[in-house]
Amino acid sequence: MKAWVIEKIVDLSKNSEPLKLVELENPCPAEDEIIIKVYACGVCHTEIDEIEGRALPSFFPIVPGHQIVGEVVEVGREVKNFKIGDRAGVGWIYSSCEKCEYCKRGVENLCSQFKATGKDVHGGYAEYFKIKESFAFHLPKRFSYEEVAPLFCAGAIGYRSLKLANPRDEQNIGLIGFGASGHLVLKLIKALFPFSKIFVFARNPKQRELALNLGAFWVGNIGDEPPQKLHCAIDTTPVWKPPLSVLKYLLPGGRLVINAIRKEDHDKNALLDLNYAKDLWLEKEIKSVANVTRKDIKEFLQLAETFNIKPEVEIYPFERANQALKDIKDKKIKGAKVLKIAE
Repeated sequence: MKAWVIEKIVDLSKNSEPLKLVELENPCPAEDEIIIKVYACGVCHTEIDEIEGRALPSFFPIVPGHQIVGEVVEVGREVKNFKIGDRAGVGWIYSSCEKCEYCKRGVENLCSQFKATGKDVHGGYAEYFKIKESFAFHLPKRFSYEEVAPLFCAGAIGYRSLKLANPRDEQNIGLIGFGASGHLVLKLIKALFPFSKIFVFARNPKQRELALNLGAFWVGNIGDEPPQKLHCAIDTTPVWKPPLSVLKYLLPGGRLVINAIRKEDHDKNALLDLNYAKDLWLEKEIKSVANVTRKDIKEFLQLAETFNIKPEVEIYPFERANQALKDIKDKKIKGAKVLKIAE
């Protein structure tokens, strides 16, 4: 099969072709695994973190990609919930131990043996992909492959972020950054909390325009002061300073949820540039998001189908995987980017 691989750590700002197209052996399923012919795979900023070494892959060369959708073409003999011809998808969670205290508590995303798709095992920038059936999902019928792919990470991790932010209807909710995950979270908020006001902070004018078109109450640049204080905020930016700049606009007891596997800059001064009385006092909180659970993906897919939550999608042919990543690195983001791998 054809597959794109990361061979080594590179600086994407200096190397516009970090991925190499290679031929790999087609995967063979174990007794409890399925083989998916990949039709589409979402492109995520986490792939850039892997390429640049912030989220170091477990081995090289590795096939990245963790928003995988396609058709089941082969099943192991013990597989019960999938059959050949089913539409199936996979997200960031490839596996967990299923036995530790975290797995038993339903927070398998914190499992010490958590394996990430496209980081700890080969991912979806390839023509075929294999996984245990218990970590794969049936796809909602109403969405195309290109529409459903971003739901497996941008959507699911956004949903987990919203749950951790714990808003109530009629509250003010901030979104810091407005790429693939942010715009899906906005649509989800509109569905679940129709009387809440959504405040979007984004550097890119096209992202601010999209936010207004999707129903944001207010949009501004990073660092701009919103007209009202926020009950909670969700950050999806790749760097440190944007979320920290919004802390002072949180109401007492407000919570900032940082939705990122890693952050790009390592400016130690950014973390120290906090005014305790202004930024954190009065029981304000900062909470990180770590991975996703299968429950997050399952619940979000159901919500997306119920409320017809579809991403704004920019589609790239399989041969232009490097260009899709470069466009994300260059902040050319409006909605979600998807590789179209098969017809």
